[in-house]
Amino acid sequence: MKNNKISLFATLLAVIVLSSCGGLNKMKDNAKNVSYSVTPSPLEVKGGKIEVAVTGKIPAKYFNKKAVLEVTPVLKYDGGETALKPIKIQGESVKENNKVIKYTEGGSYNYSDTLSFKKEMMVSTLEIRVKATLGKSIADFAAVKVGDGVIATEYLVVIDPRAISMGDKYVRTTSEKIETDIKYMINQADIRASETKKAELKKFNETLKAIDADPKKEIKGLELSSYASPDGPLDLNEKLAGKRKDVSNKYFEKEFKKAKYSKVKDELFTYLVTAEDWDGFKALLEKSDIKDKELILRVLSMYSDPSVREKEIKNISAGYDELKVKILPQLRRSKLAVNVTLNGKSDQELVALAQSKPDSLDVEESLFAANLVADDNQKLAIYQAAAKKYPADVRPINNVGYINIKLNKVADAKSAFEAAQKIKENEIVKNNLGVIALLEGDLKKAEDLFTAAMSAGEVVSYNLGIIKIIQGKYSDAINYFGNAAEVNAALAKLLIKQNDQALSTLNSVKSEDAVVSYLRAIVGARTQNTDMLFTNLKIAVGKSAALKANAAKDLEFAKYFQDATFKSIVQ
Repeated sequence: MKNNKISLFATLLAVIVLSSCGGLNKMKDNAKNVSYSVTPSPLEVKGGKIEVAVTGKIPAKYFNKKAVLEVTPVLKYDGGETALKPIKIQGESVKENNKVIKYTEGGSYNYSDTLSFKKEMMVSTLEIRVKATLGKSIADFAAVKVGDGVIATEYLVVIDPRAISMGDKYVRTTSEKIETDIKYMINQADIRASETKKAELKKFNETLKAIDADPKKEIKGLELSSYASPDGPLDLNEKLAGKRKDVSNKYFEKEFKKAKYSKVKDELFTYLVTAEDWDGFKALLEKSDIKDKELILRVLSMYSDPSVREKEIKNISAGYDELKVKILPQLRRSKLAVNVTLNGKSDQELVALAQSKPDSLDVEESLFAANLVADDNQKLAIYQAAAKKYPADVRPINNVGYINIKLNKVADAKSAFEAAQKIKENEIVKNNLGVIALLEGDLKKAEDLFTAAMSAGEVVSYNLGIIKIIQGKYSDAINYFGNAAEVNAALAKLLIKQNDQALSTLNSVKSEDAVVSYLRAIVGARTQNTDMLFTNLKIAVGKSAALKANAAKDLEFAKYFQDATFKSIVQ
């Protein structure tokens, strides 16, 4: 009897095992009836990531009630493969917490995951791998191909962040004024010997002599102004101021003829006679320490009539006594002002000196001279000399970095910008350090620096636009680029399928770099304009071997992979 029980148990176990295997085998054999759809198709890179969405549809009477399927999408490419996260689906009798597919009705499931893009993935295959479990039985279904390749148009972004140079404040023509005066005794118009021998007049004559001898200096005018102090009768002061004008004019004419100044000409003289110099009076009073200053100033503000003013001021007896000593004598004068224009060095002189004697130039001349030369290496030498001579000025060393960026000397540029930051951290320097961070691949640091430098101008917006493309935030990139006729601006529009707008921007780009033609070719492919496609693709691959290799596997051109003309261009 015992042997019969053992035999019966073995028979039941075999039936169960065969039943399980039969269930899995049936599902495996009918797996071809399961359908899959992938979004997007083909896959696309966005912000360096590939977002994969899969929908699986299970037919009725397929899914064993006790089975569990582990579904794993896998992207296969040359040199490797990347498995996405698996998802489990189960029959209705399984006591697990997975998506349930009923046997009678069938059903569907949705799946999504993200993986990081590698350029090898452009040529790839997306397949679904299924591992089935039923009790203790396990079976691997045949892999199902559900997609081909990845569109990586985002990677056509041109990483060309732009540094900002700092300008000069050079003014080629400047003006200066030299002055001297002759003072008179009260009610007098004769010139005293002490006045003609004073040090101030001697210095004036020496300066005027130097101006006359300097070929870069030009006398634009001579103003002789004669005054009387605002005390005494007005008619007397009018005559007195007039006499002082005549006397001083004769004196200066005589002295200038004796000195034989070539630049002092009669037609350059203008004359001003002021009978009562109330303006001069007020100016000197405000600077003085006269006891009743505020009271006298109040009188000036209350009355405009000269005689009333004089009367009221004289009533302030203590204050008037000080005025007679400290203020009024300085107003009895004739003043000569010479207006001089200094014409700076010519462009040719500046360039020659910047290259041969850079130490002879001031910082503004050096910065200006650098802009006059076309060769970047010569510019760099000028900026380096200025940075050495003016180490406290942030502009020369910043511009050293700027030129090194243009020369693709990133390490040297970084060193210069870091030195500039130590002198003076401002928005321009922040932008330029952001350029370094972006070129070094530090996206976060670059974005922080650019954001902090927004007031530095449109260049910063351009740099942020590049970052937004890399991040996959294409609409933000378009906002940063604005109406700029730049290849990256066109790319951002292509990435959100604005083909017409992208083409319009490309047609406005001044540069004819290979990428410009390549993007036009993409527009041609998308709009079935084969003339645009083949003409521009031929130009692009003729300029860039890298773009030629890219085009051969770029799914933007997938419809034309078998076209003879396309093949002739990319092979």
